[in-house]
Amino acid sequence: MTIAAPRTTPSGTQAAPSGEIRGLTGLRIVAAVWVVAFHFHFTAMTGVTEVVGVLGPLITSGALGVDLFFVLSGFVIAHTYLASMGPALHVGTTARFVWARFCRMWPVYALVFHLFGLWLLARLVLGSDDVIAFQGVQPIVSVGQWVQQLLMVQMWNNEFLDGASWVGPTWSISAEWLAYLLFPVAALVFFRLRNLPLLVLGVGAVALMLPIASAYATAGDPYYEWSWAVRILCGFGAGVLVHLVVRRLPRTEPVRRVASTTAWLLPLLMAVGLYCGQFVAPGFGGVVIVGFPVLVGALALADRGPATVLSRPALVQGGKVSYSLYLVHIPMFEILWLAQAYVPALRGGVLGHLVALAVIVATYPVAAAAFRFVEEPARRRLRRIGAPRRPAPSSTVEVFRAARESAGIPDARTHADAYVPPAPRHAAGPTRQPTLAAALVSAQRRKPTHRADTWGAFERSGQVRATILHAGSE
Repeated sequence: MTIAAPRTTPSGTQAAPSGEIRGLTGLRIVAAVWVVAFHFHFTAMTGVTEVVGVLGPLITSGALGVDLFFVLSGFVIAHTYLASMGPALHVGTTARFVWARFCRMWPVYALVFHLFGLWLLARLVLGSDDVIAFQGVQPIVSVGQWVQQLLMVQMWNNEFLDGASWVGPTWSISAEWLAYLLFPVAALVFFRLRNLPLLVLGVGAVALMLPIASAYATAGDPYYEWSWAVRILCGFGAGVLVHLVVRRLPRTEPVRRVASTTAWLLPLLMAVGLYCGQFVAPGFGGVVIVGFPVLVGALALADRGPATVLSRPALVQGGKVSYSLYLVHIPMFEILWLAQAYVPALRGGVLGHLVALAVIVATYPVAAAAFRFVEEPARRRLRRIGAPRRPAPSSTVEVFRAARESAGIPDARTHADAYVPPAPRHAAGPTRQPTLAAALVSAQRRKPTHRADTWGAFERSGQVRATILHAGSE
């Protein structure tokens, strides 16, 4: 089974050559900004209060952005890894997956959490009370907690997320790290569900969001014992099921048209639901979370409307920066909030509002710098450390065989009709062609079984030529 997004769409904007679904990458920055706005609305200023009064639950329900991240993460991980990890559990494949996710998450996380840890330690030593962070439950600063935070496991023995993390929002990083470690086993189950009826898979994806939606409907928020585990496991699982639906739907014009219509209509309905929900009960509008899997699936299939907007380079780049933005914004807000506590001029007036505006605007360039100089370079270096090194081919036969494998040509050891020319014992002579020329001639003389395969054979011979020339130049 091959799980991959179409490389192009009629609009040419949805998917990148790497298989990245650009519309979903752009959606990440929307979710991140939603969370940032939610946290900033706790700033005690007249201007912030007025903005919240106008936008209402569109801001105060921003915690839903975390659940949108979870659904997105499940979809993208399944899109990238389910085909290779689903058939069987292999130690090597699992180790490479876990290492890749660690390289993606840990470097910039470790930097932010250590810098903010020093800030908490300074407040603990120099402060006049026990309040060291703007959290309802104060985090514990100790060696044991430092180890847990360092390993991203601080949530695993906590029923509630309050005070569990030094940097408040990183509770979700710990939760997602748990989902990644469970994925190699969960992939075995999801892979075997791939041929269920599409209706069953789609209903299952929406149903997985019901435990969280019911908490909004009954209590007005999703905070109860171990609710963080319910949020990550249900959201992540819903994303995987949506992927199983998307991979089986044909990329026909009617499908793309329906997906594009859904991709712009559903956010409007969810916004209306958030507004109307407040007249039913506080927090009731959070039930719109059931639409997240549908939104992600629609954007993965759409080729116009919101998918086109989210696929623009600026938003795609924002999506790549979104993880760093999620990490850096609370430390920056904490500095502002502490400054406001000691400097009355920063609590209001022109100066106070300008400073607050500058802080919230500055979160993005700070995040972009963290992405460019820490997150991405560190990820690449760590991936190289963990990447297996292939030994250099010891003979021309092995060079040729490697070239054939990379071009998709069957190996002679398993296919009788495949031919690998033997390596000559001596240099080229009057009756013997050079090894490189012999390999190229052999590849180009292979005739396809059917006339329709002629173009594919020509392309494969070109790939063989390029690979062997590259190997010979090293």
